[in-house]
Amino acid sequence: MYRKMVLAFIAFGAVGLSAADAHAQSLLNLPRPSQHALVSQRLGITDINIVYSRPLVNGRKIWGSLVPYGQVWRTGANENTTIEFTDPVTIDGHPLAKGIYGLHMIPNENEWTVIFSKNSTSWGSFSYDKAEDALRVNVKPRPADLHNALTYDFDDLKPDSAVVELEWEKLAVPFTVAVNTNDIVSQSIKEQLRGGVQYTWIPWDEAANYLLTSKGNLQDALKDSDTSLQYEERFENLLTKSQVLDALDKKDEATATRNKAIESANALQLHGYGRLLQTQGKQEEAMEVFRANLKKHPDHWIAHNEAARLACAQGNFDDAVKEMKLSSAGAPDNFKPQLDSLVRRLEAKEDINR
Repeated sequence: MYRKMVLAFIAFGAVGLSAADAHAQSLLNLPRPSQHALVSQRLGITDINIVYSRPLVNGRKIWGSLVPYGQVWRTGANENTTIEFTDPVTIDGHPLAKGIYGLHMIPNENEWTVIFSKNSTSWGSFSYDKAEDALRVNVKPRPADLHNALTYDFDDLKPDSAVVELEWEKLAVPFTVAVNTNDIVSQSIKEQLRGGVQYTWIPWDEAANYLLTSKGNLQDALKDSDTSLQYEERFENLLTKSQVLDALDKKDEATATRNKAIESANALQLHGYGRLLQTQGKQEEAMEVFRANLKKHPDHWIAHNEAARLACAQGNFDDAVKEMKLSSAGAPDNFKPQLDSLVRRLEAKEDINR
């Protein structure tokens, strides 16, 4: 009995909580009126996690009433709403270190202040201390569709940024989170390659490919390609090195390395390379690869696929259909549905090389 009286005093007297807040602090795991929620988004390899409780409108006047203007608000219910960034970010262009923050806001009719507090373990905003602010930004609210339950959402998603929106009643409050994906990934790759994965060719090839496609440091990409080749020389890492050399404008070395890759490739690898060139719009180069594959592996079922594609490119759909049927007939069962689909497209005189 004494213990309950102490808890009641703390709940009502010490910090002036409502009866609903006091009930929410039950020592038992019981259902809450404002239910717990978690929403996450990954940008590059950076995770953003928001943990909050979802109060309902339930016909109440929210802005300027239940949530007063000009006062710090917990942006949810129950414990601190928290937002976590696993890497450094910027909020509307302002830098913020990685970490877990208490998320508070000060609403006003025309402008809101979004607060990231270093204190993420308090109960709501009742013990909020401005001295613990890590960052404040001012944002503009906007009208929105009705949300009976308070919601956090990620919108306008891009490879290195997203708009985080609080949505409740008929209002949305947005702020933009951005990350330096290339720098973060490049540093992460270096750290990962100090672990056990460094002793095989694959991760070094993956690192080189990432730096190549993301327009990162090409000299590092070349070093990673060479390291991959030192562990095991394969079609895949030879091809990667040829592409890095191309990007470095070392055309002669690139051609020699590409020819070496093609010479070492099996039938399916060559076909895959040709298809990759097609997706890049390099049709003539793709046809050269298909011809090389047909010459190098004339008895493989994929050779008929190459012949069909060459015939299709010349507008000879009768031969293309015949060759693709032969390809399907000789292929493993898991390839047949896709090849039969190509047969039907060719019978309809559709260009399968596009």
